[in-house]
Amino acid sequence: MAASSQSVASGRGKRMWLVGLGLIVILAGLYTGGWFYATTIVKTTVLKALGEQNAAGISGECSDMAFSGFPFSIGLSCAKVTVDDHVKGVSASFDNLNASAPVYQPNHVGWRLKSPAEIRTAQGLTVSAEWTDLQSNLVAKGRGVAQSQTVIDGLKAGIVSSFTGQSADVTAARTEMHARQNGDDLELAIGVENATAVIKDFPQTLPTASTSADITLTGKAGLLDGSDGHGLYGAAGVLRQVVIDIGDGRVMTLTGPFNFDDRGFLSGQFKLQINQIGPWGDSLKATIPAAKNMIDTATKLLKSLAAGSDKVSVDLTADHGRLSLSGFIPLGKIPPI
Repeated sequence: MAASSQSVASGRGKRMWLVGLGLIVILAGLYTGGWFYATTIVKTTVLKALGEQNAAGISGECSDMAFSGFPFSIGLSCAKVTVDDHVKGVSASFDNLNASAPVYQPNHVGWRLKSPAEIRTAQGLTVSAEWTDLQSNLVAKGRGVAQSQTVIDGLKAGIVSSFTGQSADVTAARTEMHARQNGDDLELAIGVENATAVIKDFPQTLPTASTSADITLTGKAGLLDGSDGHGLYGAAGVLRQVVIDIGDGRVMTLTGPFNFDDRGFLSGQFKLQINQIGPWGDSLKATIPAAKNMIDTATKLLKSLAAGSDKVSVDLTADHGRLSLSGFIPLGKIPPI
């Protein structure tokens, strides 16, 4: 009996060991499969962040793709990334992308993109850019992006139009871009520090400026995750604040509601505040000597509206692209988006 009991116990032990081993193999297989599935989430999320929207005719490709980090994290690298908008005729290419996410949270992705980058349009515009560092963090929802934060240090970009021959060089010490879905709305915040622009055949270098913008687009959360294929046509929103600062107290601030019609023309009621009217005028005259008389006239007009002060707040009205000051002084026409 004792020998028989030991034989039965031994048989049970072997079966339990085999069952346990089988469970481990199954769980390992499921985990490995889940890890590789999570890599597709990371890849899709990163390409979405760079602009891919298949529903809108925008495709993305990651060449020489490689994965790393198994088993506790997910790493993705691409030797080159290309994004093509087949509808609008825009293509972009980027070098060497590296992305990572924790395996338990594959929709929280951090990624870094090395320069250079190039963007081309069917209208003959080419943008070549390089930077010292570009990093981004984003959160995906489904297969789209719900919020993102991107920081670019040491940006240098060259812009050339093959149609007009015009070119410009732009630099910025630091650029930050934030976007997030808030219910049905899309909230955007952009900040650029110490930006400069040199335009070909322009007589002077534009003054160094720092700018920031805080914008809400009503009902346009789908622009971030790719579910909205209409773009800004018919969109409405609010400029919570747009600021241009060229130093020494010379600051412009613009706020107000706006909308775009179905042809892309802007309408809106804006409040424009200018600090240091005189110094602004002096700076613009130094930058654009040929416009001296027009700038002097505008400076006098603004000072009269400010009752002689060097700070003024005026109304700007945009009516289907036609821009006017205080509702009756025409300033020109803004082209459609």
